[in-house]
Amino acid sequence: MDEPQLTTKELERYDRQIGPGVLSIKGQERLKQSAALVTRVGGMGGPASLMLAMGGVGRVIIAHGGELISPDLNRQVLGSERVLGKPRAPDFGAYLQSMNRFVEIEAIDHEPDDLEAIALARRVDIILSCPPGFEERLRLNRAAVAAGVPLIDAAQWGMTGTLAVLDPGRTACLECVYPSPPPFEELFPVVGGISSAIGSLAALEAVKILSGTGKPLWGKMLTYDGHQGRVSTVQLARRPDCPCCGG
Repeated sequence: MDEPQLTTKELERYDRQIGPGVLSIKGQERLKQSAALVTRVGGMGGPASLMLAMGGVGRVIIAHGGELISPDLNRQVLGSERVLGKPRAPDFGAYLQSMNRFVEIEAIDHEPDDLEAIALARRVDIILSCPPGFEERLRLNRAAVAAGVPLIDAAQWGMTGTLAVLDPGRTACLECVYPSPPPFEELFPVVGGISSAIGSLAALEAVKILSGTGKPLWGKMLTYDGHQGRVSTVQLARRPDCPCCGG
């Protein structure tokens, strides 16, 4: 008989998410045995990493460089007034750890370059890509393809957000959708509610994939236009000639 993977205390902790319509005990065990990389952990990655940690993903690796500034606090839920002017990663990691003693948090104080991104991708079961810029998002996409792990790409602007759920080799990759990095506005406007909404949906898709629950949005992009109150979902086409995942 298999040894139980969840302790009595863990079963108590996750009681509200185990049962009909949510996770099975086996699904919760799968979360415990899983690892996820979230980069970055600002407006979208912060809520995403928080939901993964609170939900019981066994190991959550976060990556975020730089210091917290006041304009970040309209959306970065892991931050606080106390952290202003300080490096984000150590405090964000400590906060996540304080939310669940049953998981392991690893905080990296910079954004990974190409080689480090691939190395990190090979240590995890899924990547949640939440950077603002396309260069970094496409780097994480290449790492996911190289490691053969799913990628959830989250993006935001104003009151609109998008979420793409990608499986290398089976669905389109992010480079199929964006063959070259589009123009990028560094300090774009954004409302915190859309950040948290898209980040939480990214975590939900990750939990579904890692636990084997429900139907993930494989190969699709969900767009939520908060300004107009509209939701749409489109199937993303894989490009056979994609230099990243084709061939």
